[in-house]
Amino acid sequence: MQALVERIRQEGRNLGRGILKVDGFINHQLDPDLTLGMGREFARRFAKAGATGITKIITAEVSGIAPALTTGLMLHVPIIYARKTRPITMPTNYYSASAPSHTKGGMVELIVSPEYLLPTDRVLLIDDFLATGKTINALAKLVAQCGATLCGIGCIVEKVFEGGREQLAHLGVPIISLAVIESMEGDTIVVKDAEE
Repeated sequence: MQALVERIRQEGRNLGRGILKVDGFINHQLDPDLTLGMGREFARRFAKAGATGITKIITAEVSGIAPALTTGLMLHVPIIYARKTRPITMPTNYYSASAPSHTKGGMVELIVSPEYLLPTDRVLLIDDFLATGKTINALAKLVAQCGATLCGIGCIVEKVFEGGREQLAHLGVPIISLAVIESMEGDTIVVKDAEE
């Protein structure tokens, strides 16, 4: 998605240690038009990849919610976001998986209610970043715990130098990234031109 690539080139900041600051348009302040375009592009590319019959989209709170929502709007399906703390309204027999947080430090527990993720669901997983693949793998484990079918993984930004795609290959589903970061050395960010 070339519009996203250009925004990263213009506004993205390399903070070191593999951390890409894009919170001016992706994961703190949102650009509604860009975010809607991401949802449209995910829907188009997953249809082209053969990921059909989707009944739910899953993501992690908080940064994955916006692109998951716009993708859900395009596909007309509900969005589930894995919570990081259990509200009192959630049943005690929830699905749970842990993942390390690169930006927060430490482990984060991701939980989903069995009321909303069902064995009959065909699920797309949408998140903001694909880096090491550990958060996405934890979300895939939530899908597997309930017996649902994972049909594809979509990420706004993929940092290929962290090897996450290889860590997710065992899932056997299409992995679609809208922007690909080839390297981040010094204060540079090398973004590959989009494959439209």
